[in-house]
Amino acid sequence: MSADNQFPQWEVFIQSKTGLPYKHVGNVHAADGELALQNARDLYTRRQEGTSIWVLPTDQIVASNPDDSDAFFDPAEDKIYRAATYYTMPKGAKHI
Repeated sequence: MSADNQFPQWEVFIQSKTGLPYKHVGNVHAADGELALQNARDLYTRRQEGTSIWVLPTDQIVASNPDDSDAFFDPAEDKIYRAATYYTMPKGAKHI
């Protein structure tokens, strides 16, 4: 089957235990979300590795461009007050 004839690609995230963050484990091809969940379950949780699965269409992911990282993250450099090293410790202060 050529790439033109494949179903849409879905990214798969699995939560290993309740309360833990979801981790990206790979992707599957499926016609819709329900089939993507079933395919992800069959492919990535054969040994009961998870308690919950998220799937989302790959083409719906929005990401920053690594080539633009300097300009994208630059505004944080002028906020030195967010770093604890900006503040001076008052004399006599304890347990801070």
